[in-house]
Amino acid sequence: MSLSSAVKRIALFGSTGSIGTQALEVIAAHPDLFSVEILTAQSNDELLIAQALQFMPNMVVIGDEKKYPRVKEALQATSVKVFAGERSLEEVASLDSYDLMLAAIVGYAGLKPTLCALRQGKAVALANKETLVVAGDIVMRTALENRAPIIPVDSEHSAIFQCLVGETRNKIEKIILTASGGPFLGRKTNYLVNVKKEHALQHPNWTMGAKITIDSATLMNKGLEMIEAKWLFNLRAHQIQVVVHPQSIIHSMVQFEDGSIKAQMGLPDMKLPIQYAMAFPQRIKNDFPRYDFRSVKNLSFEEPDVKTFRNLALAQEALEKGGNLACIMNAANEIAVYAFLKNRTNFLEMTEIIERTMQSVPFIAQPGLEDYFESDAAARTFAADQVNL
Repeated sequence: MSLSSAVKRIALFGSTGSIGTQALEVIAAHPDLFSVEILTAQSNDELLIAQALQFMPNMVVIGDEKKYPRVKEALQATSVKVFAGERSLEEVASLDSYDLMLAAIVGYAGLKPTLCALRQGKAVALANKETLVVAGDIVMRTALENRAPIIPVDSEHSAIFQCLVGETRNKIEKIILTASGGPFLGRKTNYLVNVKKEHALQHPNWTMGAKITIDSATLMNKGLEMIEAKWLFNLRAHQIQVVVHPQSIIHSMVQFEDGSIKAQMGLPDMKLPIQYAMAFPQRIKNDFPRYDFRSVKNLSFEEPDVKTFRNLALAQEALEKGGNLACIMNAANEIAVYAFLKNRTNFLEMTEIIERTMQSVPFIAQPGLEDYFESDAAARTFAADQVNL
């Protein structure tokens, strides 16, 4: 490793998003433990340039090739190498110059670079749940074949991962994913029909990017997490339960076959699971705010309302049926969320777009990687046609 054997070189894919910027705060607070080797962004050239000038990585990639000249010019006085385009993301991910990839690219776009890292046997701190939703079987098989560890960054999956440390030989009876319920907890369809994106982007507990915040409001986020959990922890559909926990203090739980339940708790702060994944297997000291049980008024739990928030029921169907259905669902959801954020569809219509797409794109029981790519493209086209994108 560079600098000293203790310094972990981080390749941060998706550095300008919510996870990426918080990861850089963690790195900045621990320069003795982490260095930045690679930074990538899709289109936010301004922030990418600022990050590169602060952290001086070996290389940066800007996904949008039109932004390349500006990034190149801004960094030409430095030693930072600049690349552009989707192909460059994959080529840089395949390099041997880093120790850990933090996979924080939003959506389906994160799949190919993550697979490239795993093929090189690189450890991946996975903040992109869609990678496993789209092609979980292939991703986990690639990780296993190349002995590449995947450490989850999602707060819920990090919680389960932490609960399972030291429990290798003990069978899981079920896992319990906690959901905040989002900004519309307790609301019914007659209210949701008039919801605007400004309301949906106001999450009560977490500060996240726009896509994941909308997914949280529709409960699709929890559905994606159920599918991700299946692959990460080698579970069957009946072993995955969702409960609504509005306070977001318990991040998730594991129940073992003796009935004992382990929970991981803390204040809702994404920097904690980010730091845990980057430093694993060590825990490192920080000055994040602490949870005080003496100030607790109430920790509550309830069943999710799948009749109102039908995305969770659609995800459950994809989880149980398998094949390429989750890939189709994810692609349709990405288009539906994009359309909603562009005011091209309303809140409840997002679910209808996803459901119609899942019913219309051909089902493949045992897809290969090319099948996933084709299913994703077909689902996007079908969903986009419904909203005239």
